[in-house]
Amino acid sequence: MASVKDLPKVDATLKGQLEGFSSNKLKHTETTEKVSLPSKEDVEAEKKLNAHLDAVSGFNTSQLKHAETKEKVVLPAKEDIETERCHQGIFTRLVSYDKSEMKPAKTEEKIVLPTKEDIESERRHQNILTRLVSFDKSEMKATETQEKNILPSKEDIETERCHQNIFTRLVSFDKSEMKATETQEKLLLPSQADIEGEKKEQDLRKSVEGFDSSKLKNCETVVKNPLPTKEIIEQEKAAK
Repeated sequence: MASVKDLPKVDATLKGQLEGFSSNKLKHTETTEKVSLPSKEDVEAEKKLNAHLDAVSGFNTSQLKHAETKEKVVLPAKEDIETERCHQGIFTRLVSYDKSEMKPAKTEEKIVLPTKEDIESERRHQNILTRLVSFDKSEMKATETQEKNILPSKEDIETERCHQNIFTRLVSFDKSEMKATETQEKLLLPSQADIEGEKKEQDLRKSVEGFDSSKLKNCETVVKNPLPTKEIIEQEKAAK
């Protein structure tokens, strides 16, 4: 058990303040207890959770069916075996490689010199930078910017005025001045010539559709080869 000497000591200033403190200086306060009621969503969530817990705790394990777990071993394909064999061969060769067979090599650093065109381009660039840095702004002259407002032509003014007048008339138009109208639908009847033409076409179509092919007679085609005349034979001989 620890003795009084082993207990931690209180600072003398703090001890004096605590001993000289008067409880009469304290003010009376009232404690307000706030009870925050759960929302409708919280109540619904609590109901669902309780129903879920009741269903889990009251679950009848006798309704479960026995199941057997089948372990399936997927054999690698031929390509996977070849790839693995190739990797193993490379790894074996790397592990058993004899470093004593390696020959020392020297690294040569090549410095590519700039061409004549690169030197000229760099020189022009440097000259431009030098001129820009050493440029004397006092040599610059003050200039005045003139803003030009292009006025519309006479035709543009007339067109705009016409558009404004049309728009004003449309906005201020009095609909009460409009008169009611009735729409008359006209049906154009066919003429007598159109009717006669339609009848002929219908008759022709019926005669073609109802034609009896058994009434056709069999005929033979005779191929005639006309012999050349005496004049044609003479002309042929003269041409030869």
